[in-house]
Amino acid sequence: MFSNHSLTGGTAMLALVSALLSACGDPPHGPPAGPSGPPQVGVQVVQPQRVVLGTELPGRTVPFQIAEVRPQVTGLIQARQFDEGSLVKAGQALYQIDAASYQASYDSARAALAKSEATLRSTRLKSQRYDELVTIQAVSQQDHDDASAALQQGEADVASARAAVETARINLAYTRVVSPITGRIGKSSVTPGALVTANQAGTLSTVQQMDPIYVDVTQQSSAVLRLRHALARGELKAGGANAAVVKLLLEDGSIYPLAGKLQFSDVTVDQGTGAITLRAVFPNPGGELLPGMYVRAVVEEGVNEQAVLVPQPAVSRDSTGKPLAFVVGADGKLEARAITTERAIGDQWLVTTGLKAGDRLVVEGQQKARPGQAVNAVPAGATPASAPAARLAAN
Repeated sequence: MFSNHSLTGGTAMLALVSALLSACGDPPHGPPAGPSGPPQVGVQVVQPQRVVLGTELPGRTVPFQIAEVRPQVTGLIQARQFDEGSLVKAGQALYQIDAASYQASYDSARAALAKSEATLRSTRLKSQRYDELVTIQAVSQQDHDDASAALQQGEADVASARAAVETARINLAYTRVVSPITGRIGKSSVTPGALVTANQAGTLSTVQQMDPIYVDVTQQSSAVLRLRHALARGELKAGGANAAVVKLLLEDGSIYPLAGKLQFSDVTVDQGTGAITLRAVFPNPGGELLPGMYVRAVVEEGVNEQAVLVPQPAVSRDSTGKPLAFVVGADGKLEARAITTERAIGDQWLVTTGLKAGDRLVVEGQQKARPGQAVNAVPAGATPASAPAARLAAN
């Protein structure tokens, strides 16, 4: 049998153990701890900055010069004097046409010129003698006039013969088909032994100058007007001599290492597409850019000295699809702002209306509160302390 003293001591021991367990933590079935204070959001202060604006436009590469090689005389191709796909220089021989008949024509023309010059010398001497004799009336005036006319005819014959010699010389030179420009030549459409004709429709080959090379891109006329209006209002400013810099993105997504310059803008809008053609010129010393390649050109339009950029996750949409941003007002309450986004620049939006310098833009935790609710604004990226973690550390 236990005494009353023993029961009293056991009861006291159980009470002490229960008190210690209660001090070490919350009761397992008690209510969870509620949040203390307003919701915490991460903010960043809006600061205008200088941004160079550019537009990415699709385009194609175009040779700087194209020369279609055609024969200018008729004859048989004797030899091809280039390697297909090689670089040729201006004036370099490409084909040799059989020149035998043209050489003969040239020699005949030279002989006819020599004959005309010999006849002219005799006629000139006779005319000079008649000039002296007519003064003393030793010859009739008619004979003198005939001698003067024969001299003029002889001079005309010599001039005609010289022109024939020059024509024959040109035709003889045309039997040597040369490259009109420096560039890379394509495949040959003829082989030795083929008959070609003067000014034929088909080309013998094509030479393309690819250094430098053109890039033709198209831009909507509405975008051009918007840019001009922004420049006129002072929202943008031209960047000086380097304002028309253009960069290229190649078909595989890589960036072309050399920058180009905008050369001209077409003066006519395409009625079918409503677009304007822009032409840029790029250096191409390594021949990496080939004619006809699809590229994307980034054209620098101007400089915005007071651009407002916000992270894209900080912009949401209302039920109508219009962009919204949340800011923390001076009273510490969350405020929804309707904004206007002009374009994306990297992972940020360029905002033209709705935000101003000094606004505390909410970029984290905006879903934790409703507009008009007081919030605890901390710099973006700060990690709020966890109440359970704090209690665990205390224990």
